[in-house]
Amino acid sequence: MGREHLTNDEFFTQLGNLFELNRKKGHGSIILTQKRLTYDSTSTPPTPTKVADDPLWDTHPENPLPILIRACNNKSSKREGTDRDDVEKIALSTIVKPDDLDGFFARYAEACKTGMSGLKKRDRKKGKKGKKDKKKGAAGETKA
Repeated sequence: MGREHLTNDEFFTQLGNLFELNRKKGHGSIILTQKRLTYDSTSTPPTPTKVADDPLWDTHPENPLPILIRACNNKSSKREGTDRDDVEKIALSTIVKPDDLDGFFARYAEACKTGMSGLKKRDRKKGKKGKKDKKKGAAGETKA
């Protein structure tokens, strides 16, 4: 992935725009992912000391590691036979330093809440409720 990561402020600006674009279209999904960045690509990988008794010895680094946060709109290309608009894929990413995690996640949660404010409540099928009642009645009956 040869793309540069955004700064945290740029990431939040673009994430807000992504939520707004998705809201205007009225459909689609946004995928948010986060993972531990094992090492900075500009430096050499860390070499933790192996401990014989610990099978997860490589998950205990000496220094806290940064986190990679990604967001994308899950669009790649228009599929045959769909009536959805041809929307280009938008992918965002940023790296959060360990010292900035608390402040970042406070802003991240607020941005997600704002982006989800316009969602509609999911329609439930009415047929499922009837099946539960039938099972309940059959199990509760006694033979005379």
